[in-house]
Amino acid sequence: MTAQHKDEAAPRHVPVLLKEVMEALGDVSGATVVDGTFGAGGYTSALLDAGAQVIAIDRDPTAIAGGQALAAKSGGRLMLVEGRFSALDAHAAASGHPQVDAVVLDLGVSSMQLDEAERGFSFRFDGPLDMRMEVRGLSAADVVNTMPQRELTRLIGILGEERRASAVSRAIAERRKERPFERTSDLAAVIEKVVGRSFKGKQIHPATRTFQALRIYVNRELDEVVDALAAAERVLKPGGRLVVVTFHSLEDRIVKKFVAERSRTRAGGSRHMPDIEVPPATFEPLHRGAVDPGEDEVAANPRARSAKLRAARRLDAPAREVDPRELGAPSVAAPAGEE
Repeated sequence: MTAQHKDEAAPRHVPVLLKEVMEALGDVSGATVVDGTFGAGGYTSALLDAGAQVIAIDRDPTAIAGGQALAAKSGGRLMLVEGRFSALDAHAAASGHPQVDAVVLDLGVSSMQLDEAERGFSFRFDGPLDMRMEVRGLSAADVVNTMPQRELTRLIGILGEERRASAVSRAIAERRKERPFERTSDLAAVIEKVVGRSFKGKQIHPATRTFQALRIYVNRELDEVVDALAAAERVLKPGGRLVVVTFHSLEDRIVKKFVAERSRTRAGGSRHMPDIEVPPATFEPLHRGAVDPGEDEVAANPRARSAKLRAARRLDAPAREVDPRELGAPSVAAPAGEE
């Protein structure tokens, strides 16, 4: 999530919480860092400026293509990888680094994607109802046009946290009988009629939650977050840093629970029951709670208002399996063709 940058030779965006991310990472001069969400290259550029070697991953081929100029002038310190950050440990190993010093993740959709109407991520622009980060597989239009109404209700309610999910899915199901949804503006207009223009006085577009749900579902974003955290645990050296920036409560809940669960040294008992032994902690939190953006940053970039940063230091204990249920990852069936 990012703000516009004027220098065309530099990355087009400045990422949210950049100063706080770099502080959490510490001294990265000479370090090998995985930027699991390259996007427009904002974090990667800052890491390169600080003297790091960067393995930058993005599942969006457009982002990888846009990073070629930065890679060319990096002096060999930037390796661009097209792929999912859920396999960041495998990508790092394939790049010659079975262990790394830091992993940074900026979750969710990038401003670059939101601002390109043809990608269909936003209702702010009329475009094809797409939302696919990898530009292949099931699209958002496929979901709204073919998913059974009951499943669509569950998807919008769980992944979008939309209180009127049932009414929204019913309106979608009725309208698609006449003709299929193809454009973002078309879907947004139908949702607006159901939800209304405001929600408890807040200036939030009524389609926000449904669009979020569709985007998360199409790209399996929450599953990817769970797998990426596990991959980071596997690839980080002892003392390495994990820094994650989230933008909505579903993502943040998963990261928060991961850090808390991985930093536990005992399971709470009671005066009637002894403490229960737990596996050795694999991480140590760097902050108490989350780090929020300052007022100046939010004023300059409204997209930063929901951002939260969580960071932890890798300990010596071996990595272990991750249970998505323990992290509160919602259980919603994967799109067709996905495992």
